[in-house]
Amino acid sequence: MDLVTLDDIRAAAALLDGIAVRTPLLRFDDHLRLKPENLQPIGAFKIRGAYNAIARLSDDARERGVVAYSSGNHAQAVAHAARVFGVPAVIVLPDSAPAVKIDATRALGAEVVLVPVEERESRAHALVEERGATLVPPYDHPNVIAGQGTVGLEIVADAPDLAIVLTPVSGGGLLSGVATAVKALRPDVKVVGVEPELAADTAASLRAGRLVRWPTADRSRTIADGLRAEPSELTFAHLRAHVDEVVTVTEAEIEAAVALIARRARIVAEPSGAVAVAAHLRSPTPGSVAVVSGGNIDPALFTRLTEVR
Repeated sequence: MDLVTLDDIRAAAALLDGIAVRTPLLRFDDHLRLKPENLQPIGAFKIRGAYNAIARLSDDARERGVVAYSSGNHAQAVAHAARVFGVPAVIVLPDSAPAVKIDATRALGAEVVLVPVEERESRAHALVEERGATLVPPYDHPNVIAGQGTVGLEIVADAPDLAIVLTPVSGGGLLSGVATAVKALRPDVKVVGVEPELAADTAASLRAGRLVRWPTADRSRTIADGLRAEPSELTFAHLRAHVDEVVTVTEAEIEAAVALIARRARIVAEPSGAVAVAAHLRSPTPGSVAVVSGGNIDPALFTRLTEVR
């Protein structure tokens, strides 16, 4: 299986110049800086991979349109990139997705299809067959992984004292790309994935040395709705090759991190985007950078998590 390379990631960075925001590193405490990908145009890092994938489609493929399935952030990223290129987009979302993510995807001009969470992928593949469209998966594609890897390029460039990178992991596209870039440029830096205890299939898989599948119902228990997917063979190969460790955090730790990020860094993180900070708070390490992967949180939930108790 061919893995994404540093050259692939650098090529993606060239395509994304002027499209994705080159997010800064923000000081969080004496040991940690944040990489605030919630500041991207669609509120999450996903724009990097989606744009890189759609930009590389042929004119014929663009004319026939794209299909994606998502928990919400990839949906907005594909819709945004498709609108830039004038490409028809159909997005399959779970009917349990936060309304803020569903509404934002529709507002970007995409057709939205809502299904039970366990039917997302099968419905997307059926739509591809029906419409002759191209599937833009949320993580299981080299161009998507390469686009997400540009986050790692920027971290290395901006943090000469870098010792550890903490990155959320779900399907594994972001962690695969970041780890590939970081290890190619700074093999001494530790790369750590972070996932909820209630959706800890990646940690279980790395311990077992093979993919361990958790039932959808189990993974759906976590408040971190963007971290309910599971790695593919492609992303798992990257994780095994480049990631030092995957750690898990509790629901209480995730909720506390959302509130602390808001108060200390003055930015909005959704629960999925806060897990890396949650891991840091448990075990602070000098020279750390945590990727805040997104900020598309339901306003009522954000109010509840950040209210002063």
